[in-house]
Amino acid sequence: MPTLHHRNRPMTGRDPHEPARTATPLELLFDLTFVVGFGVAGEQAAHLVAEGHASAGVVGFAFSMFAICWAWINFTWFASAFDTDDWFYRVTTMVQMIGVVVLALGLPDMFESLVDGDRVDNGVMVAGYVVMRLAMLVQWLRAARQAPEYRATCMGYVRSLVITQIGWVLLTIAPVNVPTFFVVVVLLGSVEMAGPWLAERGHADQPGQRSTPWHAHHMAERYGLLAIITLGEGVIGTVASLSAVVQGSDWTLDAALVALAGIGLTFGLWWTYYLTPDAEMLHRHRERSYVWGYGNILVFAGLAGVGAGLHVAAYYLEGHAHISAVGTVLTVAVPVLVFVLADYTLFWVLTRSFDTLHLFLVVGTVVVLAAAVGVAAAGAPMAWSLLLVMLAPVVTVVGYEVRGHEHVARLLDEGAPSGGAR
Repeated sequence: MPTLHHRNRPMTGRDPHEPARTATPLELLFDLTFVVGFGVAGEQAAHLVAEGHASAGVVGFAFSMFAICWAWINFTWFASAFDTDDWFYRVTTMVQMIGVVVLALGLPDMFESLVDGDRVDNGVMVAGYVVMRLAMLVQWLRAARQAPEYRATCMGYVRSLVITQIGWVLLTIAPVNVPTFFVVVVLLGSVEMAGPWLAERGHADQPGQRSTPWHAHHMAERYGLLAIITLGEGVIGTVASLSAVVQGSDWTLDAALVALAGIGLTFGLWWTYYLTPDAEMLHRHRERSYVWGYGNILVFAGLAGVGAGLHVAAYYLEGHAHISAVGTVLTVAVPVLVFVLADYTLFWVLTRSFDTLHLFLVVGTVVVLAAAVGVAAAGAPMAWSLLLVMLAPVVTVVGYEVRGHEHVARLLDEGAPSGGAR
């Protein structure tokens, strides 16, 4: 029988083999705050690209995606290992949600500063991270105190979070130009990503100490849910943008085609994402979680980028875009390519397997995307070219359903327990 109260209980670590482990209502609520972040980042990037500031839009979008996804990753892996769902845990999660909203509110200032070109204004974004990380540090310290066998690992996370956050604060107040800022961002980002790896291995010489007990199937579900949220934000943004077009000149064939392309792309990308047997492979090979967990940042960036590109397409239909039809098609085609390449790479890394069919499917996808850009360059309407972009995920879907599923079935059979795959 489930516990009906939320009084504090010891944070002793969850069972990594707990049956039927699924996302909690609190985790789903937490994810909703990221709708704001993805939405603001996509809108700002689309606006700058449509105005002809493509480099500022792309750089700002990449920086935003790392900041947003990393904030989500920090909480999600901890929650999989130590979620107690007591009142204190719920309140600290709420504080982190506030930090995510503050981060999102700081995105417009950062994008605008990239256009000005003097220095990057990321003060509000860092303030949001300070809020999130104060709550996160309290959680890690609580786990270190109440779960002695995980103390060394938890304290490794504490040191990593403190060091990197001090670095971000110093970078915010330092009078550095834009190129220097992003050089330091790459360095700090590398330290951020090395932190969990070092923390999980820092207990190797300490008897009785263990790595965090995250749950493989739970993590695969959590990443899948964020992918859906990212896709959904693209749909919402596209519909909102097309609404302005329709209200201004009623429905046109081009507007209808962009809407069709947007929904078709969303469906195809969703189908493609779920072809990889993430949960089972993570369950069997926990050591592969780092590349998989970090690599999904590119997957999410690709999905969010598709939404931003569809925003640009709507601006183009309104006559408010200062880029060509080819440029508009590229704003959708490039994120699709990023997603496809990242998705296939993660499949190969996670399963340690390669089928020659994969190469044909990737090449086929590139050909379709190149054809879409080529058709636009030849003078075809932008909206019709987007229909070709819509077909890019179909290459993988058809390839999987016709033959690729056999390869996945063999992977799941290899190493499966005698009672069948878990």
